Amino acid sequence: MPRGRYSLHDPHDHTPLAEEHFQCAPGTSGWRYVSQLTAPDGAHLGSVDLTLDTLGRPLRLELHASSWQVRGAALDGVTWVRTDPTGTHATEGNVRAHAFTGSSPAFLVATARLLRLTPSAAATRVRLVAFTDPVLAPRTVDQSWALTDRETHATDSGPLTVDAYQVTALDTGEQHTVHLAGDVVLAAPGIELEDLESPPSDLG
Repeated sequence: MPRGRYSLHDPHDHTPLAEEHFQCAPGTSGWRYVSQLTAPDGAHLGSVDLTLDTLGRPLRLELHASSWQVRGAALDGVTWVRTDPTGTHATEGNVRAHAFTGSSPAFLVATARLLRLTPSAAATRVRLVAFTDPVLAPRTVDQSWALTDRETHATDSGPLTVDAYQVTALDTGEQHTVHLAGDVVLAAPGIELEDLESPPSDLG
């Protein structure tokens, strides 16, 4: 069960935004990721709880940020309920999309798990609902993912396979690279793995 800490920063000016303390593991349903986010000054910012089924679809998502809350799942595309800080107003949404995304590294692992790309495959288009900070506002985004490189490295705990994905935002054409090892993000724009207590799980 990998557990560790990511640092999140603005990918443009590198301003520190948060630290995300996480643990994740494969299970009978598929894969689960839970984390707590803290601000640079140590204040609590929110949490992430994501469970995927064996096909990589979001079985259950619960996000908390700035007293806002989102609960979602794959249902007729993806469906979610967003509740305001007072708890008196809840807005339901539904989009014909494949999955969710957001600032947490969990969503990069989830998208890669959903697409199951191979190095020789063509780029695959995916539609996601992104919940943007700080109030978890939903926004539909279209991306293209391609697995451009796969390398296996020898480590003290056995061979470690690292996948490099090229991710393209189809609305702007902006491209970036995401490096994953199993269910852990090694590097991505705005994300750095600062600490890892046990090796990544192989999601197959």
